[in-house]
Amino acid sequence: QLVESGGGSVQVGGSLSLSCVASGDTISRYCMGWFRQIPDKEREGIAAIYTTGGNRYYADSVKGRFTISLDNTKLNLQMNDLKPEDTAMYYCAANPDVVVAGTSLLGLTPRSGYWGQGTQVTVS
Repeated sequence: QLVESGGGSVQVGGSLSLSCVASGDTISRYCMGWFRQIPDKEREGIAAIYTTGGNRYYADSVKGRFTISLDNTKLNLQMNDLKPEDTAMYYCAANPDVVVAGTSLLGLTPRSGYWGQGTQVTVS
C-alpha cells in the first residue's frame, strides 16, 4: 500500500514537499516514481528513481525544479519554483514501466494497483 501526503495550495514560486509511505514490501526493489493527473488530460510521469544505484530521471517540464529521493520506505518529491501548470493530483508508483533517455523521463506507466490515492497540489 502506498499513501501520499504533503499536497496543498501554494503561491506561484512557492515550494511543497510530497511524501509517499509504503507498507509491507511495496517499495520496489527496482524503481519508484511520481506521476500527476489533471482531469480530462493525459497522465504525466514526472520523476523516477532506481532503488539500486539511485539514478534519477525527470520530465523536462519539472527538471531543475523537482527532486525525487528515497529514504527506506518513504519516497519524497521536493517541488520548488512551482507554477500554475503544476496544479494536479500527484501519485507515487511502485515499479512503474518507465522510458528514459539520458536524464530525461520520457514516459511512466504505473502498474495496476501499485499507486496511492494521490495528493492534490494547487498553484495559484
